[in-house]
Amino acid sequence: MPKDYVVGIDLGGTKSALALLDENNQIVARARIATEADEGPDNIIGRLLEEIETFKAGLAADVRLAAVGVCAPGPLDHEQGIMLSPTNMPRFHNTPLKTILEERLGVPARLEHDAKAAALGELYAGEGQGFNSLVYIVIGTGVGAAIILNGDLYRGEKNFAGEIGHATLDRYGEPCHCGSRGCFETFMSGPSLTKRYARLCPDVGQISGAAITERAKHGDEAALQIIHEAGEALGVMVATTAMMLDIERFIVGGSVAKAGDLLINSARTTIPKYSFKSFSSRISLVSTKLGEDAAILGAAHLARQALS
Repeated sequence: MPKDYVVGIDLGGTKSALALLDENNQIVARARIATEADEGPDNIIGRLLEEIETFKAGLAADVRLAAVGVCAPGPLDHEQGIMLSPTNMPRFHNTPLKTILEERLGVPARLEHDAKAAALGELYAGEGQGFNSLVYIVIGTGVGAAIILNGDLYRGEKNFAGEIGHATLDRYGEPCHCGSRGCFETFMSGPSLTKRYARLCPDVGQISGAAITERAKHGDEAALQIIHEAGEALGVMVATTAMMLDIERFIVGGSVAKAGDLLINSARTTIPKYSFKSFSSRISLVSTKLGEDAAILGAAHLARQALS
């Protein structure tokens, strides 16, 4: 019998990462490419397939590529495998990604929301080990979350559960991509950090969220203020979600989460201000140690499920 390897793909608004996993779910090969979302789905799908073919070319004779799992920004239909209306990838609306990959590769494919896939990765291989319930929050180009209750993903009635990035923190706040105002995303996402820094430091101009994080680590006052405000928003998000769901474990990932303690400590300080003290003392907020691998491992887990 051939050994079944699977591919996990994290399709992001800015960049996409792929990994080949062996039968023991260990990563044995990687690739990373720019998404170039503005060029549309055909472009990125073609380049993803090229990377997968490179993986396949390196397989031993007793190994086969058995399935592919992809995670992507939502909203999406995980059952039909369709990207519905990702706010940061407008040209991908109604893209039947699962069907396209299955037709092109001849193996089963699965599509899942990126935050939900990362939550699964954390549950099985990361900071969620030992917990039956958790909330995974991803802060990057956008802000989303995934909820695991008693070991299972909680999807809601239409699979929209976890879109907390578009819950309102300030109803008089800045306009958001989704059409609302003052969403958590307008306080925490990478592009939002960029806009805020440009306002505080117009002479510097627009710099990336990653650059702002680095400036904060080196004591830049404007950058520190922005990261602190993002952390406060995160604290409100965690406190509110914890009060609603009675979940204690919260894990934060995504590019903005690389700010580490600068972000997390501001959130931890804020949580008791917006939740019962008896409850806030039980809330555990940590940064992912898997990093970007969380989503890839979760997508690969779903791919392997397709074989059972």
